Amino acid sequence: MSFEWLYDWVPFTFYYLMAVLLLLANLTAWVSILFLMPGNWIVVFLSALFYVLMPVEDYNGLSLTVILIAAALAGVGELVELLGGSAGAAKKGASRRAMILSLLATFVGSLVGATVATPIVPPIGTIGGAILGGALGAYMGAYLGEMWKGNQDVDRGEISRAAFIGRILGVVGKMAIGVIIIVIITVDSFI
Repeated sequence: MSFEWLYDWVPFTFYYLMAVLLLLANLTAWVSILFLMPGNWIVVFLSALFYVLMPVEDYNGLSLTVILIAAALAGVGELVELLGGSAGAAKKGASRRAMILSLLATFVGSLVGATVATPIVPPIGTIGGAILGGALGAYMGAYLGEMWKGNQDVDRGEISRAAFIGRILGVVGKMAIGVIIIVIITVDSFI
């Protein structure tokens, strides 16, 4: 489906209106990273959809090269989050049960943290609350997982701290890569 018929009616404005909507949708997808959603991949998908639906005529438009670079960066972001989130805990001897509970508790902790912190300072509180809540969830999940398994051979606190720090580093790294993706896509779509 193409919107070329609209170019005759509103040639210049329609493209830039759609580019602004793409930016807003990409920012929303970026925030979803805080809640364990694949936000960077959603950004890549939305941008690819924009590329397909918005044919380039007089405008430079979004290029396929930028979308491929964004996809590669999204892959790097997933790797950063994976390594940050579980590698530290696994290195300290975390069980599979502790890592799974840590992941589940991270999701719940992110939602609770964002909900509690949003009224304090709305935009920043939401992000900070989701990051801190997710990290606390990772800590509690890892600790409870080791307790549930009955592991006496490992230091539960050490594993939990590694999950806490790893979660913070993983999500901050993935979000930083997401900012880079959004910037290159936005610049390429507007210029």
